[in-house]
Amino acid sequence: MDKTQKTITLNTKPFNIKDKVGYMFGDIGNNFSFNVVNSFLMIFYTNVLGLTGAQIGILFLIARFVDAFADITVGRLVDNSKLHKSGRFKPWMSRMQYPLLIFLVLLFVPIVQTWALPVRLLWVFITYLGWGIFYSTVNIPYGSMASAISSDPNDKTSLSTFRALGSALGSAITSYIIPLFIYIGATQKISGTRFFWVVAACAVLGWVCYELTIHLTTERVRTEKSEKVPLGRLVKGLFENKALVVLVLVDIMVVINQNLSGTMISYLFNDYFKNKSAMAVALIFNFATVILLAPFGHYLTKKFGRKETSIVALLFGALMYGTLLVVHTQSVAFYLVMLFFGSLGAGMFNLMVWAFITDVIDNHEVLTGVREDGIVYGVNSFARKVAQAIAGGFGGFMLTFIGYQSSTGGGVIQNDAVIHRIYNLATGIPTFCLAFAALLLLFFYPLSKKRVTENATNLAKLHENNIQ
Repeated sequence: MDKTQKTITLNTKPFNIKDKVGYMFGDIGNNFSFNVVNSFLMIFYTNVLGLTGAQIGILFLIARFVDAFADITVGRLVDNSKLHKSGRFKPWMSRMQYPLLIFLVLLFVPIVQTWALPVRLLWVFITYLGWGIFYSTVNIPYGSMASAISSDPNDKTSLSTFRALGSALGSAITSYIIPLFIYIGATQKISGTRFFWVVAACAVLGWVCYELTIHLTTERVRTEKSEKVPLGRLVKGLFENKALVVLVLVDIMVVINQNLSGTMISYLFNDYFKNKSAMAVALIFNFATVILLAPFGHYLTKKFGRKETSIVALLFGALMYGTLLVVHTQSVAFYLVMLFFGSLGAGMFNLMVWAFITDVIDNHEVLTGVREDGIVYGVNSFARKVAQAIAGGFGGFMLTFIGYQSSTGGGVIQNDAVIHRIYNLATGIPTFCLAFAALLLLFFYPLSKKRVTENATNLAKLHENNIQ
């Protein structure tokens, strides 16, 4: 153990349902901000503020680049921040939720539409960049906190499961409820004023969720540091942590699959199957599979291990999508059934990914002797944002490459060759991504069930028990 830091595990307030529910509300709160912006900000910018797609595209590209590096920077700042009586991570959430939610509301101020274009663009750039940075100052501590709530691998599985449930519930609420309130009249015109008040309500609900997380959870694993870990040594340790490197690569593949699959589903059911109702069912699978898997995640991980369960699930998902690729079905019903099972395969990893990160944080401490929750989580978050950027660019490029014809009214009928290429992309991308992710875990990820248990045991011996 590094002499510049001492990690203790509190024996007060045993891990219980309050921690699980409290942690779940954190990601519901995140989605009252993150999913609102991801789903509705672009349409607000174009239909209310009158910005062009090119202007918004440049803004998002610059901001995403800054956001990615903000995650690592915030992780470093969190790790080196003062340890308070409530822990290291909750004080960050408690303070930074306010600027985050204020900037969320500022993004959707309708009066901006009356300003001159240069002033509008400046306002949009400052508020969007500010929102992204402040989101990192809340999300990085929140994600890092899982490894501080409990050192037990089974408890971490529960936290990951409940976080995934929170994400699914938050996404479902914002995706399906907000559109009911932002349109006016028979023409369904978007109202900037309604948009503003709906987002203001989301900010209040986000605050409630964050407060529940802060008050219901307990940070039990705490590290007192007498000095900062030198940056060079920190970077060296990160690269030595093979589990982190492999998890980053796996996460990139799974996130690319998530983003591209969601995009391609819209084109597939619009142009290949020409069935909007089936499209709605397919999009629901993104939320439903996580909820259906939640009761089984803890049992499977406890019995077989996180790595082992995820490998089987990812390969199963790849098999389902691969079958669709080979069969090239015309049946909507058959496609939906296979898509459902394929989504289950990908969903199992998404259910456990946050627990994977806590295992990697523990492994980092075992290998290097120092505990750096924030920076390890920040590196993985950085990779996920890079994957989102890759998926966004790759999706547009592939549509152009296969000859997809776009139009402002959406009335262009694609030729047979193009719609079959859409089908091949919609099934081929998840087949490759899920299979590749499974193989990375199988051959290169070192944290088997046995290794995770050994790490937990070794750290329990290193950490002093402190009853308060």
